[in-house]
Amino acid sequence: MTPDIAAILAVDGIANGAIYVLVAIGLVLIFTVTRVIFVPFGDISAFAALTLAAINEKRLPGTAGLVLALAAIATLMELVSLGRRGRWRAAPRAIGFYLLLPVLAVASARIGLAYDPPMPARVAIALLLVLPIAPLLDRIVFRPIADATVLLLLIVAVALHFALVGLGLLFFGPEGVRTDPFTDASFEIAGLSVSGQTALIVIAAIVFSALLYLLFDFTLTGKALHATAVNRTGARLMGIRPERSGAIAYLLGSLMAGVSGILIAPVNTIFYDSGFLIGLKAFVGAIIGGLISYPGAAIGAVFVGMLESFASFQSSSFKDVIVFALLIPVLLWRSVASVSQEEDIEE
Repeated sequence: MTPDIAAILAVDGIANGAIYVLVAIGLVLIFTVTRVIFVPFGDISAFAALTLAAINEKRLPGTAGLVLALAAIATLMELVSLGRRGRWRAAPRAIGFYLLLPVLAVASARIGLAYDPPMPARVAIALLLVLPIAPLLDRIVFRPIADATVLLLLIVAVALHFALVGLGLLFFGPEGVRTDPFTDASFEIAGLSVSGQTALIVIAAIVFSALLYLLFDFTLTGKALHATAVNRTGARLMGIRPERSGAIAYLLGSLMAGVSGILIAPVNTIFYDSGFLIGLKAFVGAIIGGLISYPGAAIGAVFVGMLESFASFQSSSFKDVIVFALLIPVLLWRSVASVSQEEDIEE
């Protein structure tokens, strides 16, 4: 391998790693706040890419129907729950959040498509359509079993992933899509050509990481999310509603999943089931960070992207095996480290 090839592979690895950073941080955010390993995260990312491709073809994607169906079910469940607790005063807020906002997103998409919008508007429409998916799934699937064990929540998340894959096949068909790049610009850095699309991916990862840092450190909402992640019972005693914190976490996660899917669509061909591999590789990065550290998850995701890039050069047929095999030493190291910490505490 020559230095020039290594540099090209490194740039490709950083681009892939930046996509995994968005997904890994979203996984950590949702897990720390709700204890759910949100397996369908990658599916939402794939849905965003496929939704944008459908919008580029001037047709309303099946995502719109999915959002409307989920909104109706979530609203009904929330109203029944409020009725049982005698909290009818909260009904207008629930209807606004779980029904009106998703309906407005779908209506905006339908109206926007009638005017042949430019690319930025099409991206905004695609994001609007995928934003409600994770919060609605939280209300329908995970909220009723919020106090279950992490293992049960994981099993439910895996089942939900397979359901979304089936719906993706129904909505988008078996064909893969690749959207047009957002820019044809290219830059030369240290004699190496870097495409504008790659620069956009890296910038998006940096911007979202910085925004999350600002959110958690300088806003009441971020502090509420952090408090819920540290101690749900203590947060409830301080007047913080874990359900609301969970909804915010899912909303932010859905946004990051949508952005990652839209950014990766011009680079890789996306199929209805591509989200699983995206989410699983990002999960490896999140595991490196212990599923609790945002900087650790980001570093782990970039490492996974670099490893995938160099592994594909050495043996493209075994690149996924090499990436997923990384889980074994990481988990062994984590288990040994946790045992050492327990021994230190006992002493």
